[in-house]
Amino acid sequence: MESRKRILIAVTGASGAIYGLRLLEMLAAEPAVERHLVISKAGRLTIAAELERDAAEIEALADVVHLAGNVGAPVSSGSFRLDAMIVAPCSVKTASNIAYGNTGDLITRAADVMLKERRNLVLAVRETPLHAGHLETLTRLAHLGAVIFPPVPAFYQQPHAIRDIVDQTCMRLLDQVGVHLDAAPRWGEVGGIKAIGGDGE
Repeated sequence: MESRKRILIAVTGASGAIYGLRLLEMLAAEPAVERHLVISKAGRLTIAAELERDAAEIEALADVVHLAGNVGAPVSSGSFRLDAMIVAPCSVKTASNIAYGNTGDLITRAADVMLKERRNLVLAVRETPLHAGHLETLTRLAHLGAVIFPPVPAFYQQPHAIRDIVDQTCMRLLDQVGVHLDAAPRWGEVGGIKAIGGDGE
């Protein structure tokens, strides 16, 4: 019997805690995926501020919860089979620590493992505008093998609510790690958005 795909969702203190929540909710409907979760200390504060929910409610959506301070957790080792990691939202501080190997907590340690093992690491970096230092950090991460995925909304689907925008972004994030859910309309596909001509200019 084929083993379940293991995906680690990490939530940091950047704005956009709803992305981590929706990723877990979407994956909960996928029996072939084992959901791992780690929330940073700042991430817990952002969850309370933006979602008005306790972090324990988010943790209840995961199969396995790891404490951010537990650098000895299974996901900190390359010998633990972890198929993908998505940091959503990803703060610039977290991105910088990953880029330069500063692995002081479980999120940065697990991300470092993903890079060294050549596994899928997706960073939903939440910061704007970006100065030259940010861009250098993100370029470094891209060279190291990470997928840089700012949660930029698409409007061709004509979203009617924030949830529509979030779902489209989370669908695309999951596409990056080989989990394909039709959580929002897809451009040019049956039941999705039809191309209307032109080259987008």
